[in-house]
Amino acid sequence: MRMTPCVACAVRTTLCARNIKNEPMATFRRAVVPGATYFFTVTTFQRMKVLTNAPFYSALKSALTQVNAEHPFTLDAFVLLPDHLHCIWTLPLGDASYALRWNLIKRFVSQATRHLVESPISRSRQQRRELGLWQRRFWEHQIRDEQDLIKHVEYIHWNPVKHGYVARVRDWPYSSFHRYVREGLYPLDWASSDDANDAAAEDYGEPQ
Repeated sequence: MRMTPCVACAVRTTLCARNIKNEPMATFRRAVVPGATYFFTVTTFQRMKVLTNAPFYSALKSALTQVNAEHPFTLDAFVLLPDHLHCIWTLPLGDASYALRWNLIKRFVSQATRHLVESPISRSRQQRRELGLWQRRFWEHQIRDEQDLIKHVEYIHWNPVKHGYVARVRDWPYSSFHRYVREGLYPLDWASSDDANDAAAEDYGEPQ
């Protein structure tokens, strides 16, 4: 599973424009670097398979739009699956507040769909004013360089095939893959089910 040369070229240009730094990641705490690019995995509580249902998908789109208007970020790549999502953000220069953004997004979606969620909420979750939709933590990885970015973009777009939801990447509607195709960065038949998923052994914060 590899990007076409035009995709790799576009990614290289994007990296140069954003001046992504080759910063080492902290081992036991989140990497917080202003203006950096990050890969995220966000998962539902107890892996509830609801995110692609219309009310949740609509609420998530609205939350992303609202939070981006108030706290801007560039959404470089995105995929939504029933029980988790992956995305890549680039934050503005001088800004490292991705945790604030995720707290707002998760809260907005939870509030909009709370009447649709039936899951037990522990006392500790109640004290934190959590509404039962999201797993408390999220996975974060600071993108280090060009190859790291390419690897994570590929992983995002391949994810629905990896999990068996579709046989071809183009058949999954909840993905930035279609934007990449419209912009000429991918061919429509990129990464069919015949391609090897060589990212399977990596750790991307996937639900276990």
